[in-house]
Amino acid sequence: MIPAILRVPRTIRPKYGGRSCTDGVVQVKALPRLIESGMASTALVTHVVVSKFSWYLPLYRQVQILAGQGVHLDRSTLAGWVKRAAWWLKSLYELQLRTIQASPRVFCDETPVPVLDPGRHRTRICQFWAHAMDDRPWGGPSPPAVAYVFADGRGTEEIAGQLTGFSGILQVDGYAAYKALARGHGGAIQLAFCLAHARRKFVEVFKTTQSPFAREVIERLQAVYAIEAEIRGNSAEQRLATRRTRSAALMAALKARLTEIVGQLFSQSKLAEAINYALNHWDGLTLFLRDGRVEVDSNTVERSMRPIAMGRRNSLFSGSEGGAESWAILASLVNTAKLHELDPQAYLADVLERIVSGRTKSHQLHELLAWNWKAACQRTAQAAA
Repeated sequence: MIPAILRVPRTIRPKYGGRSCTDGVVQVKALPRLIESGMASTALVTHVVVSKFSWYLPLYRQVQILAGQGVHLDRSTLAGWVKRAAWWLKSLYELQLRTIQASPRVFCDETPVPVLDPGRHRTRICQFWAHAMDDRPWGGPSPPAVAYVFADGRGTEEIAGQLTGFSGILQVDGYAAYKALARGHGGAIQLAFCLAHARRKFVEVFKTTQSPFAREVIERLQAVYAIEAEIRGNSAEQRLATRRTRSAALMAALKARLTEIVGQLFSQSKLAEAINYALNHWDGLTLFLRDGRVEVDSNTVERSMRPIAMGRRNSLFSGSEGGAESWAILASLVNTAKLHELDPQAYLADVLERIVSGRTKSHQLHELLAWNWKAACQRTAQAAA
């Protein structure tokens, strides 16, 4: 294993002039740099970004690591690099977000993030919203991707603003803002609720009370998930056919049992709450029985929230709204690259070099989306073989 090393490359740009020249002294123009007039290379800035948003190393720890290698930098310097990288990548991030929102089926979730409030010398709770798409389970056209959006709140107005113009299927949990959003769109948005959320409520009841009925519900849902495991990778039509012949009967029997038992329980009990949650969301929980594209849960987007939770746990809070916005931009690109099994260091370094140098123009940004970049690399490798 060869440890990472830091080097300072020397760039020489000779000046030329002659007695008979009329243009005076000439010199080769300096190449565009990610950090204008800065010494940090694209590779170093990318390393800082990937360390923070892929391996969850806070900047103060990176400063300590660099100091151990003889490079002494202030944390604010690294923060400036991260902010500048996000600035260069913002247009690509916005394209990725628009691409996801143009998909006919979008996963959505939200999670709190503390942001330092300088005027009050304490943090305030803001939100990261995640928009995701992934048609791999049924071989559809949408590649896996996630885009995070930083926002002050988590109300209906916020998500309505983010999804302006969206029509299609929204795979979500049972949060009220999504329901209000769907009601305000006159049927243009269908909500597919998360079966894992419903199941989790019965798991919690079983852990605390050992309820035989909670165990029964869990086992019934396990049978549904077993069918889903069998048909993963099949076409939407094949999945729908199997669900109608096998899963529909299981879900109908489950609903009958829920309806039968709920009337026998104290309405304020945890088991009654779990049953009522399932019954009140039944139409959205069973949308997968009517559309083969729909997943039974929203685990796709919940998995994409784990990197945000890891970063939040290690960094505690974002130092500013600008820092949180940079976090959203860079985490979106890093985590989408990882969804495509790309090395985020190689991907971001190449993307930044292409954008900063001007090799990739604004109308060509779609070429730098992770799935298109990967396909181009594969074509190049095949041509060279």
